[in-house]
Amino acid sequence: MATEKKKISARAKGNSFELACIKKLKEIGFTECASTRSCNRWLDSQKVDIVGVKGWNIQCKAVEKLGSIHAILESMPKTGKNVVLHKKNRQGVTATMPMEVFLELLALSIDRK
Repeated sequence: MATEKKKISARAKGNSFELACIKKLKEIGFTECASTRSCNRWLDSQKVDIVGVKGWNIQCKAVEKLGSIHAILESMPKTGKNVVLHKKNRQGVTATMPMEVFLELLALSIDRK
């Protein structure tokens, strides 16, 4: 008899992805990062999932059909750099940000050569 895969709820999947992102950020030195669900309900309502990465607003999405990335970025705070981390099943994680933010990051890499 074939084993059935246990279905995970969308909420649990999203929470798990958010915690995995926090763990990775902590591993590279952002030791103060945390979930807005546990420490900043106002930012949570502003579509920010992770705090403690100074200057950045991070939204985590673990969904197959993301919808409008532009609408998500637009709904985030107007201060700081906004980025959406998106995970699809068996396809890895991507980071999406406004072009201005991407160009700032590229400029930093030129300065370090």
